[in-house]
Amino acid sequence: MTDIGYHVSHEQFAPSDLLEWIQRAQTQGFDHALASDHFHPWSEQQGESGFVWSWLGSAMEATDMTFGTVNAPGYRYHPAIVAQGAATLREIYPGRFWLAVGSGQILNEGIVGTDWPVKRDRNARLEECAEIMRRLWDGEEVTHHGRVDVEQAKLYSRPETPPPLIGAALSEETASWLAEWADGMITIATPDHEDDASRVEAFRENAPEKPVYLKAQHSYDETDEAALGGAYEQWRNQCVPGTVTQELRTPEEYDALGAQLSEEHVEEHVRVSADPKEHVDWIEADLELDVDKVFLHNVNTNQPEFIDTFGEEVLPALE
Repeated sequence: MTDIGYHVSHEQFAPSDLLEWIQRAQTQGFDHALASDHFHPWSEQQGESGFVWSWLGSAMEATDMTFGTVNAPGYRYHPAIVAQGAATLREIYPGRFWLAVGSGQILNEGIVGTDWPVKRDRNARLEECAEIMRRLWDGEEVTHHGRVDVEQAKLYSRPETPPPLIGAALSEETASWLAEWADGMITIATPDHEDDASRVEAFRENAPEKPVYLKAQHSYDETDEAALGGAYEQWRNQCVPGTVTQELRTPEEYDALGAQLSEEHVEEHVRVSADPKEHVDWIEADLELDVDKVFLHNVNTNQPEFIDTFGEEVLPALE
């Protein structure tokens, strides 16, 4: 099995298309997948946002790949329900499902009308939810009253081994904190790797044996111009600097900020190239960071050609 995965972007594509493409990705040599879990897309231009938990059942039945998704328990999802969903997938498909958890963004979690806490409080709620899920996976009857309430909950359908609980980090501080309790870490790649290396190092200082996953934004197309244009159209809203994106409530608010960015700014955040060899070089640099898996997200809409070209030229070069 390779260490390279395919990112399934539910904000950009219909669930039926993604099901077709994940099967195509397996045929082309991808062994792992990371699927996004959103209620809203990042922009009106993207225009999709399927329910990942329904899709995962279909995708895992249609392939032999491992799958993970990043979830924010404690808001639109109660942690007991997340634990039940994850346990069911892991029971049907032993060893093939892992769950990542993060502190969330109001773009998705705000739909239930919650007051949005500050980051410190969101982290505390996340750790509390993680403890609840682990206790349920262990077969306990859980009653808990805190930031989240649980009353006499017990999971009756459980897998032989619980899903690994991977923590999502966008900062060095969060990475260090996750090392204390998470089973691993997932983070976002940057073009120069400076921030990536600091997050990986901060996590590994306290958890040297736990896995680290990296999600990397690429834009591959027939020409450099098409790759950059596609990245700008589809992904500029995710290139807004700073943590402000964790506080925006609607795709329209993202679009208002994204409209202020240039193609040059997007190119600083996305690996744009029509040359497969250049993408190989970027991914090799990722693997040198001492990460266990790299999930590739082609941020433009040209998914079939990306899957085929990377399967035929990029993955073999990495092996």
